[in-house]
Amino acid sequence: MPSLIDLILAGRSVEPHAPWRRAIVEVHAWNFAASELAAGRWLLLGLWGEPETVHMAMLEDRSNEIAVVSLECPNRRFPSVGLHHPPALRLERTITDLFGLVAEGSPDARPWLDHGEWDVRHPLGDRIDTAGEPAPYEFLPANGPGVHQIAVGPVHAGIIEPGHFRFAASGETVVRLEQRLGYTHKGVEGLMVGADLDRAAKLAGRVSGDSTVAYALAFSQAAEAALELGVPARAVWLRALLAELERLANHLGDIGAICNDASFSLMQAHCNVLREQVLRAAAVAFGHRLMRDIIVPGGILRDLDENGRAAIRATVDNIRRRFPALVELYDNTTSLQDRTVSTGIVSAALAKQYAPGGYVGRASGRAFDARRVVGYAPYADLRFEVPVLQDGDVNARIWIRIREVEQSLSLVDQILSRLLQGPLRVPVASEAGPREGMALVEGFRGDILVWLRLAGGRVDRCHLRDPSWFQWPLLEAAIENNIVADFPLCNKSFNCSYSGHDL
Repeated sequence: MPSLIDLILAGRSVEPHAPWRRAIVEVHAWNFAASELAAGRWLLLGLWGEPETVHMAMLEDRSNEIAVVSLECPNRRFPSVGLHHPPALRLERTITDLFGLVAEGSPDARPWLDHGEWDVRHPLGDRIDTAGEPAPYEFLPANGPGVHQIAVGPVHAGIIEPGHFRFAASGETVVRLEQRLGYTHKGVEGLMVGADLDRAAKLAGRVSGDSTVAYALAFSQAAEAALELGVPARAVWLRALLAELERLANHLGDIGAICNDASFSLMQAHCNVLREQVLRAAAVAFGHRLMRDIIVPGGILRDLDENGRAAIRATVDNIRRRFPALVELYDNTTSLQDRTVSTGIVSAALAKQYAPGGYVGRASGRAFDARRVVGYAPYADLRFEVPVLQDGDVNARIWIRIREVEQSLSLVDQILSRLLQGPLRVPVASEAGPREGMALVEGFRGDILVWLRLAGGRVDRCHLRDPSWFQWPLLEAAIENNIVADFPLCNKSFNCSYSGHDL
């Protein structure tokens, strides 16, 4: 059986493309890749378009090799991958919305990001002017005695991004859930075109606000791969410190919020205090609570002084003292366990098929962490474990977060104790020929993929793939056969990004 690299070698190699290979392939090779995805031997990392080309990034499960295959579409059509491999469906629908390329044979040709409210169709392709009212969106049917529909959103109570959830229920039991997203589409990929690296890095950091560090890191690593830039050691270690602080803040917030959706607000109150302390320490250390606009191609813009180091150490020490009591409180509260155990299960088979990153995948037996499997500096020099559970329920997703909090506390300690002196950034070439780069970075939700092409020191094309693309569909599966009242609990245990998904 040909390997992923064999497929690349048989195509027309694109140079320079770093750190992994890209090749332009023929239709038969594209279809072969789709069959390997369907068989579970390869995993889908991303699927995106250009006006006359589609690209697919894949990971070979056995060897952990990564490669990108590209298919030229002179007739604006390409064979559907989603026909064989369902995780590709929403990505194909997005390619059609943005570029007008049609996935032939797709079982779902409905629009995804395009709600009929734009002035044009295919805004990154041939830009066709819209005319008339858009056709009503057709949700998939669910029939049976007593089955009724419940519409939730897109506007929700509280401070939350918009998304529509259409439930088909029999009594209180959910028969089917279907999502409609795209309400927060910002046109980031269009804004990226022609941007210089500094502006593009800022745009990347605004794809999903709670992951601004991870996105800036992924974009910067992709640009550095394309330009063959070596980042100073101090900047590399400070980037990891920023990433672990971001992970800590988000996991602490999520643990409390999940418990709050099970009507246990005490846990949320305590977790929010710890999260706030992380954010305040970040503000002291780096001048911004979310640490936005600090990581840039070539390095980092702000150094860590002794006041910042002391603030981080004090916060880590405080969390280490207080967090075990909160873990015990969660573990020993029977009424809370009654809500989280065996609720919202994602099976190991679905986790293998969709290859979700982060706590969603690791709670269902998928031991993938880009810091370890793909590997990037300085994590090879740090000691940490990747927690994995098999139950796949809300409780397992909470425990993955708990264990990751513990690991991040250890990582912060290690980074602070080994932080080297030296420069923070290297010069970035403003003029360079066309070159391409790619990165896969572990955010708190899971792996973030960035692929870009640079020309003349500016972005010619950039694609940013959020972990939520492969997590949102699993939320639909997780809520089936649960009661409607458990949806907020399941939803928060996933905590998918609307903004990151909607580009």
